[in-house]
Amino acid sequence: MTEKPIVIYTDHIMNRTLCYNFAKGSSSLLCHVNNFKEFDKTIATYGVLRGTLEVINKVKNFYYMDHGYFHQSARIFENKLTKVKNMDGYFRIVYNNFIHNGKGNFPSDRLSKLNLKILDQKKTGRHIILSEPSETMKKVYNVPNWIEDTKKLIRKYSDRKLLIHNKFSKEPLNSILKDAWAFVSLQSIAGFMAMSNGVPAYFTDSTLSHVGKIQNIENPIIDYKIFNNLAYGQWTLKEIESGEAWENISNNISC
Repeated sequence: MTEKPIVIYTDHIMNRTLCYNFAKGSSSLLCHVNNFKEFDKTIATYGVLRGTLEVINKVKNFYYMDHGYFHQSARIFENKLTKVKNMDGYFRIVYNNFIHNGKGNFPSDRLSKLNLKILDQKKTGRHIILSEPSETMKKVYNVPNWIEDTKKLIRKYSDRKLLIHNKFSKEPLNSILKDAWAFVSLQSIAGFMAMSNGVPAYFTDSTLSHVGKIQNIENPIIDYKIFNNLAYGQWTLKEIESGEAWENISNNISC
């Protein structure tokens, strides 16, 4: 039987809401982050701030919650802050990682329910988008010089113009995707948005590096089957609260 986690919550509204609903759906115990000491136990939590990353780094097994791959809850990025407008979207739940690797052979039913507009792969494009990780993710993944290091890597295989973009950029991603040849990030879920717009995505983190090799950036191929698998890694608040998410996750714990 899959071990039920102790759900670690903080005082932040997003964390608390996700954690309370996860605990209810999985019939798991709740514990405030400041009171948790049982580091030999499996845990579940949302995000990497306010002490949660420190706990994640100390335990052997964990379930990590964050915004989903498609149809995320509406957010506003301004003044270096992220404001969540609602919690009507999807949230990913990952076992022993911060993002799914996208591997598997899941059916298309959950993806079909999303009614995504998925475009065929583009054959043209003038620039390559570099999606800059947040300062928090640079620290989590220990890549303080990600932009410089990734530029050097890309330059070995392509001389196309490089555009640096992050979630606080004035020009929206949808706009610069129109003339993009490729999208490169550490592990940004925006890469899947790029793929759905026909722009090949590349990830430098090892979890998703198999999606596309940067050495092949001038001969890209999009494998859209990954979308089926990712759709089975994200859940609505209602699905989390009802236990549907936990039932699926515990039955596919290797994913």
